[in-house]
Amino acid sequence: MEQAAPAPAPLTVITTHANADFDAIGSMLAAHKLYPGSLVIFPEFNEKTAKNFFVSAMAYLFNMVHINEIDMSAIRRLIVVDTRQAHRIGEMAAIIDNPDVEIHIYDHHPATKNDIRADRLVTSPTGANVTLLTEMIKDRNIPVTPEEATIMCLGIYEDTGSFTFSSTTERDFTAAAFLVSKGADLSTISSLITKEMDPRQISLLNDMINGAVSHHINGLEVTVACVSCDDYIHDFAFLVQKMMRIESLTALFGIALMKNKIYVSARSQSPEIDVGVIVSELGGGGHKYAAAATIRGKTLAQAETELLAILPRHIKAKNLAESIMSSPAISTEPDTSCKSANELLTRYNVNALLVVDTRGSKNQLLGFISRQVIEKALYHGLTAVPVREYMSSEFAIVGPQANLDEIQRKIIDNKQRVLPVVSGDNIIGVITRTDLLNLLVQESDAQKQQRTIEKQATAHPRTRDITAFMKERLSKQILKLLRHIGEVADQRGVSAYVVGGFVRDLFLYRHNEDIDIVIEGDGIGFAKQFSGLYNARVNSYEKFGTAVIIFPDNFKPEGFKIDVASARMEYYHSPAALPTVEMSSIKMDLLRRDFTINTLAVALNKSAFGSLIDFFSAQRDIKEKVIRILHNLSFVEDPTRVFRAIRFEQRFGFTIGKLTSGLIENAVKMDFFKNLAGCRVFSELRHILEEENPTPYLVRLNDYKLLKRIDPSFVLNRKLIFHFNAAKKVISWFDLLFTGEPCIRWRVYFLVLLRHQDKKSAESVCRRLELAPKHKKFFVKDRLLAEERLNRLHQNLPTAFSHIYRELKDLKIELILYIMAITTHTQLIKHISYYVTDLRHMKLSVSGKDIQALGIDPSPVYGKILSAVMDAKLNGEVVTRNQELELLKNHVEKL
Repeated sequence: MEQAAPAPAPLTVITTHANADFDAIGSMLAAHKLYPGSLVIFPEFNEKTAKNFFVSAMAYLFNMVHINEIDMSAIRRLIVVDTRQAHRIGEMAAIIDNPDVEIHIYDHHPATKNDIRADRLVTSPTGANVTLLTEMIKDRNIPVTPEEATIMCLGIYEDTGSFTFSSTTERDFTAAAFLVSKGADLSTISSLITKEMDPRQISLLNDMINGAVSHHINGLEVTVACVSCDDYIHDFAFLVQKMMRIESLTALFGIALMKNKIYVSARSQSPEIDVGVIVSELGGGGHKYAAAATIRGKTLAQAETELLAILPRHIKAKNLAESIMSSPAISTEPDTSCKSANELLTRYNVNALLVVDTRGSKNQLLGFISRQVIEKALYHGLTAVPVREYMSSEFAIVGPQANLDEIQRKIIDNKQRVLPVVSGDNIIGVITRTDLLNLLVQESDAQKQQRTIEKQATAHPRTRDITAFMKERLSKQILKLLRHIGEVADQRGVSAYVVGGFVRDLFLYRHNEDIDIVIEGDGIGFAKQFSGLYNARVNSYEKFGTAVIIFPDNFKPEGFKIDVASARMEYYHSPAALPTVEMSSIKMDLLRRDFTINTLAVALNKSAFGSLIDFFSAQRDIKEKVIRILHNLSFVEDPTRVFRAIRFEQRFGFTIGKLTSGLIENAVKMDFFKNLAGCRVFSELRHILEEENPTPYLVRLNDYKLLKRIDPSFVLNRKLIFHFNAAKKVISWFDLLFTGEPCIRWRVYFLVLLRHQDKKSAESVCRRLELAPKHKKFFVKDRLLAEERLNRLHQNLPTAFSHIYRELKDLKIELILYIMAITTHTQLIKHISYYVTDLRHMKLSVSGKDIQALGIDPSPVYGKILSAVMDAKLNGEVVTRNQELELLKNHVEKL
């Protein structure tokens, strides 16, 4: 009887998509290492550079076979890398429906409707697919040779555009770093990545550029370039990327008819244009920023028509009215006088007012009136005339979903200075001509550099997702806290943002857990509800719509608190006055802040968590290390901002911008500081003196002639600088002792500032700066006493340690450090430092009970005897308790 043929050995096969690029090749090699004994099969491909490299140099690294050399029925496990679409894996697609074949897929592209079913799917939106497999190799400690590392690293470099494509992630950098550590040859990678175009490619690229057509779809510009040629020209995707860079395009769809096939290659730099989703409808695939498709059986015109029909369905609308508008809309009643209307324009720094009748059940929009009309009315003496007499009553409006084309058409066609945004019967905001102009200017890189801070103030905000960055920079506790804030905001139907210095310091890599939250709505109500999650206390301030959430002691760090504010805007009745506050939006809230670098906000609601909002180019100024104000009257309204400008400049190593510097000089010249309350000036000075090294701050204050504005008696000279530097050294020395004893550093520096001031002059300074009585006593009476003690020590040198102890024992530590800073006598400094480290902590082992045991009744003599023993101990004459007792007896015997 004839024996049956043995069953073929089960096979594991690895494959990828047709026209395999370096990322696909690197992914197959990585999969080959993860699945030892597997076979590698390439489908057809035309990319000559990749093929030549693979065949001539690195083929020995793969256990490669041709598809015709294997028994397809023996395949029991199929590994697919860098794709999950059946039509892209050639003949291997024939086995994907076989239930006996286990399919593993490793792919960084987004899912589509017709994906291959997978028994195991590993996917993540990395810039390169080989990154996913490299991470697994690293986690499993699988050895990698330099040649293997080079191939895999080459895939990362190609698919991330050498880390320049928008799709590049932190994980791609980490994976590449790992491969470089394993010996990846960067010179080989560079020579292969740097592609030189042949004459046919140059001709094709020229045809693409000349034949490109721009389409404006939902406010975004999309370029389509259609070309045809008789022969196949390799690296079409490379030519599309090349054109993107040359022409600085937002999105490009290249469509090329070569022989009898149409090739589509797409690139995008905008998150609103997901080319992977768009191209998938053409039968291709890819990710958000890069995609490709091959089309058969259609003409070039049909392919283009189909693409143009798909685009509007998938391109997210950008620059809708609700995202551009300023809110709330500033309005006035029709009976408001022209004079009062002018005051409103100045108060809110706007150029037009809506005229709204609020007397009925619904607010009725009647028209608008511009600053130009108001100023002409005032010029002609029409101050008391109501605005309804001169308002523009014929006007256009838009809804919140209106796109840029509609907004532009209505503002220009109707010659409107302000375009109301209306939802139902509610006026939800306005778009000004300046808003529109800034948005259009923003499209041009060349003009963008010339924009002024005033234009930026109303420009469309720059946003990006920084969730991953927040996870890297923040503790899990703080991140959890911010998510809880967003959840409570969602429950209350309000928007929540973390703003200001906390966000700024994220990008400066500085530790800062002073959290400021802005709520578009009732901030106090939010704070009360949120506090219940952590059993925290709330202190609220109704006038300003603010609250402080104080966490319980079991929350670390101890004493942790969060400041919560309702989004608000401020206006000033006069220079240096405190602001009047009204409710507003996040945009208007950020506009009231001091400097652009402090205007960053991060959304915390669940749907937008981690979205960075930048209305005023704060990221640019942080990158350029420049301090800029938000508007030209900033220092007029609040002169204390001058001190903060200097503080931020010195603390961060920034430079005050040219315009801002000129406005500081103007504020000093106009003496806007004269109306500032002394306590506000002192508060700013104290912040400066709390810095690590306030000397440069003091020099900068003097550069702007501000030191004398604090007090005319303050004069910066070399002696003062010397003592300030000495104070810094002394404070640093004390900090390094790690005694745990608090030292209020600003007190030491302020004492140095008052050096050489007599009682009358020092009291005058304290009155001017409105210091509290306890501070006044410390800086006048206590300081003069400390200086007197220092003079006595100088006069009695060399002196005993007991003398040092008696002179210093009742002085606070700040006074002791102060006299150390102002004396130049080295021996005395050593004695005082010895007092700080040792003498002041010395205690006697004996007490009054020991004197009583010697038969002496309690009396004032006890104090004299113990004082004499203490002096001996301080001077090193006695050390042990027995020696103290012996000396005690000697003094008693002399009575």
